[in-house]
Amino acid sequence: MLLIVSDLHLGDGTTANSIPASAFELFAGRLQETIQFASWRVNGKYLPIEEVDIVLMGDILDPLHSTLWLDTMPGDPGYIRPWSDPFNPFYADKLLKVTRAILEKNKSSLEILRNCANGEIIQIAPGTKRGLPDQRTKNRIPVKVRIHYMIGNHDWYYHLKGEAFDQIRQEIITTMGLYNSSSPFPYTLEEDPMLKDLFAQHKVYGLHGDYYDKFNFDIEKGRDHGTIGDAFTMDVCNRFPVEVEKRYQNELPAGLVNSLRKMTNIRPALAIPLWISGQIRSHVTSPKLEHAIKEVWDDIAEEFLQLDYVREADKAFKFDVVDAMQMMIKVSSHASFSTIDDVVRWVHDKMWGGEHSFAEHALQEPAFLDGSAQYIVYGHTHHHEIVPLDMLQSRESQLYFNSGTWHSYYDLAVRNLKEQKFVPYQSITYLTFYRENEHDGRRFESWSGAYA
Repeated sequence: MLLIVSDLHLGDGTTANSIPASAFELFAGRLQETIQFASWRVNGKYLPIEEVDIVLMGDILDPLHSTLWLDTMPGDPGYIRPWSDPFNPFYADKLLKVTRAILEKNKSSLEILRNCANGEIIQIAPGTKRGLPDQRTKNRIPVKVRIHYMIGNHDWYYHLKGEAFDQIRQEIITTMGLYNSSSPFPYTLEEDPMLKDLFAQHKVYGLHGDYYDKFNFDIEKGRDHGTIGDAFTMDVCNRFPVEVEKRYQNELPAGLVNSLRKMTNIRPALAIPLWISGQIRSHVTSPKLEHAIKEVWDDIAEEFLQLDYVREADKAFKFDVVDAMQMMIKVSSHASFSTIDDVVRWVHDKMWGGEHSFAEHALQEPAFLDGSAQYIVYGHTHHHEIVPLDMLQSRESQLYFNSGTWHSYYDLAVRNLKEQKFVPYQSITYLTFYRENEHDGRRFESWSGAYA
């Protein structure tokens, strides 16, 4: 049995809040229930499953959404950002500090995962000689739960090579109860033969999905490098509430800074200026203060565009993500936030066609084309979906799944974008794939819940 979870985005609390430990408690209960059902075999007999694999498929810990990186500025001694040279001795130290803060902030949640892995939580009824669950005995069989960590675009740092990063990974392994070694956590299945074989046994192919997002993956540099998305998140999104509070602390209405911190949970990311303008209108009654706060955005956004990293990434004669950012900044310097909103909507359509789904990319995966995988799974978009792809001559179906998220976030309402409405809710999704002799012959389950 294989479970896939992605996009937990567990942070250190310096930006938006992570999903609470109650979500992990719910998952642990559902996991035990699922294992119990999966122990009913195709022949109608109950035979307890001995082991289960859970794959955390990227963006699990989220060092990117931390303001701890912002204690230095360009030109300062020890200046470090996620896209800095990983061989800089300050880099691993900073990543360790942020990682430890995340592990501490989510201690209760991660303890539940660790206890699932060590057999303290997941225990099921033994079987009788007649092939039934023995409900009369108080004895329970602990099920071996192996938890594997793959990386995405918010936790790609755990893919970096080197002894300092091995030590960071070992702390993560110990805290979470992972099955990984301290060597770089894999990005693709091809990097880990055991995981590749595990997925193949379940006829699944999986990837975080950021590979198909030019804002968050640089196809020329690969996954061991930062992106414009990293820079925009850190030096604009994370920094904006910090700068607003620093400059106007005594003048700010209650709740504004906390509202601005939630921008890290906005979907899509380029709709963040819509969120900002909406929060300013909701909280600020002084036109002078409103203008001043907008100037903060202009200031830090212009500084973002002048970063050496951003300027080097700009490609001449080609519309790319840097040009998108430049359009926003240039407009914001001379116009109202409502004009920025219009640009953001246009940029979103230009860069992504206004679509959430990555299903079309699944059609090009080699594992889909050669028929070795029935199920193609991505994460990254936070948009849970199941899309039928094809039906093989063997009458086996091929489907695309997105593993959604465990996240509190605000999603842009599509009815009237000019009204800048965002719908808040929390979401939990996980996917389960079975071997042929598990769960009465069932092949997969997809569970997604939302609450507010």
